[in-house]
Amino acid sequence: MFVAMTFLVIATTGLLAFFLPFSITVTGLHALMGFLFIGLIALHVHHNFKGLKRSLKIRSFWLVLLTTGLLTGLFIWQPSPIKKILSLSQNLGAALDRFEMQDNGFVYHYTPAENYKIKLEIRGGLKYDNSKPPKIAIWLENKSAYHIKTLYNDNEKSSLPYWAYKVKEYENAKKEANKKTALEEVDAVSSATPNSSFDPRDYILPERNKEPFYLLIEVNQVGDTNEYYKDQPSLIYKVEIDNKDSKIFQVLDIVGYSKFDDKENSWDAYYADEKITTARELIDSALLTIER
Repeated sequence: MFVAMTFLVIATTGLLAFFLPFSITVTGLHALMGFLFIGLIALHVHHNFKGLKRSLKIRSFWLVLLTTGLLTGLFIWQPSPIKKILSLSQNLGAALDRFEMQDNGFVYHYTPAENYKIKLEIRGGLKYDNSKPPKIAIWLENKSAYHIKTLYNDNEKSSLPYWAYKVKEYENAKKEANKKTALEEVDAVSSATPNSSFDPRDYILPERNKEPFYLLIEVNQVGDTNEYYKDQPSLIYKVEIDNKDSKIFQVLDIVGYSKFDDKENSWDAYYADEKITTARELIDSALLTIER
């Protein structure tokens, strides 16, 4: 009876884990009850060893072993019918983020905490080509406009120079901070992060930070020419997130195009005038949704 009741819990949590979004409670219960079930099976085998021994036949054993091995291999290989079954699952895992390419754009999910979920929907414009999508980077900045976390990037630093410059600033500040051991010394050199923290949750979650922060994207279609540019520069979009004013929906606004400033020896965003043409039409809109 104990084996039967334990199996019932395992079966129920297995179904919940398949059909519902990821839950550490359900997964933990399933795993821990599974360990208990293993112990109960061992006791069951020990208690009924003579009867099991009489029912164990060599032919049946190899048949069951072969069938189990074939099914295991099939589920690991995951041919099309198996993938269709798995696609019914709502369990997307415990990952903090997920990036999806769609026919009409991109969707990005970021969950720094169970009570704080960010969703960014980027809808393609007239010049968006799903077969050759533009390069894109998504990141967060603190109120001082310093990079605090890259959410997604195409690993194309040359195509996304503004984001790459921001990351370089962040990495240099982090290296300097790592050289110091005392908190006061870290504050003295860590100008890129005024509160000396490199944990993005310290800037995002309302219970840790009351100051506004920013979400930015940089978009670039390589080889996008017009009469003014052999390759139009990347465009930057931005939105301010203020946990004191907890809006659910916000639209990102265009900041400008990326350009290197020789005097400052840095990349910056400049006003996108009429010389920027088709690059504007890569994105129709970028909508940010935050569930708190």
